[in-house]
Amino acid sequence: MSNQPTYTLRQLVLYFLKLGTTGFGGPVALVGYMHKDLVENRKWISEEEYKQGLALAQLAPGPLAAQLGIYLGFVHYGLWGATLAGIAFIIPSFIMVVLLGMAYKLYGGLPWMQAVFYGVGAAVIGIIVNSSYKLTTKSIGKFNLQSFKQNWMLWLLFITAAAITFFTQQEQILLFVAAGLLYMFLKAPPKWFNNKTVNGFVLLQIGFWNYEASTLEKIALFFTKAGAFVFGSGLAIVPFLHAGVVTENHWLTEQQFVDAVAVAMITPGPVVITVGFIGYLVAGFPGASVAALSTFLPCYLFTVIPAPYFKKIAKNQSIKAFVDGITAAVIGALVGAVIVIATRSILDIPTAFIAITTICALIYIKNIREPYIIFIAALLGIFIKLIL
Repeated sequence: MSNQPTYTLRQLVLYFLKLGTTGFGGPVALVGYMHKDLVENRKWISEEEYKQGLALAQLAPGPLAAQLGIYLGFVHYGLWGATLAGIAFIIPSFIMVVLLGMAYKLYGGLPWMQAVFYGVGAAVIGIIVNSSYKLTTKSIGKFNLQSFKQNWMLWLLFITAAAITFFTQQEQILLFVAAGLLYMFLKAPPKWFNNKTVNGFVLLQIGFWNYEASTLEKIALFFTKAGAFVFGSGLAIVPFLHAGVVTENHWLTEQQFVDAVAVAMITPGPVVITVGFIGYLVAGFPGASVAALSTFLPCYLFTVIPAPYFKKIAKNQSIKAFVDGITAAVIGALVGAVIVIATRSILDIPTAFIAITTICALIYIKNIREPYIIFIAALLGIFIKLIL
């Protein structure tokens, strides 16, 4: 931990409060904002400190932007800095998704709201497809022969996870762990392995306080598990959430799940905050709070516990290989989940058109942000369902 910060803890908390309120664009954009604001412009954080934080955020499970923010808070102000920076970054978008959850409970059955999410849901599919492609090329390699030859094992894990997720339509945590261990032992086996030694009313209408204790326990367990197995990007949590929320527990319908992902796209801050919206629909405000806390607590712990020792940990090739293997499987599962969701959400020509147009816009229009696409898709949904 560095000495003599050039800023106060209050200034840092206010910065992350502002970033959590106005920072659109997903994890890659948010990470970019932190570098530009804190390293380049304000010079509160050194380039080396930022790179160490980014490396830890990529190595450990947890949403990328939230973990980086927690680490940057830790750099000069320890646990207090990490805790307050994390809370300030997450709380604005949490409040927004709870308010949207209230509106969704109140108006979700009305034709205009259904029309909005008809268009938005299709656009979300396009956004996730594009993000999945970017994640794949960034984490595994480009879709070319050289990459297939060089990273054939990662591609194999990727394809296997995608296929298994698509056909089983369930989360496969053991598959991810097995992928990480397999790649670690093949790529960079740890020393102990080489040595052959192993150690073993309105409030009622909007469902604000509508919950059951047993449901809260299930939410806590499920979202803790989900939060502990998200690597790299908030969208990597989608296959976990889809399998648990829709397929296994039947908390939400397919359409409600797509709408929940859409809500995360139109609010600032970390994409993973969609868990707050899902928790609200399942068990009101207590559900939202438990879901958010359970998801972000592992992220917090995986950041602050190794932070003081990270320089040494980051150089361990076995740990890097383990994370690379898990990442390949998780991204493959994301692709499989996208296919499952798309087959259930793209039901006609208009939704297919909106999804394809969204992908093209993200590829060919520079600097376009997801909230703009979501807004246009909402207008298209209203036009198609209510006017045509």
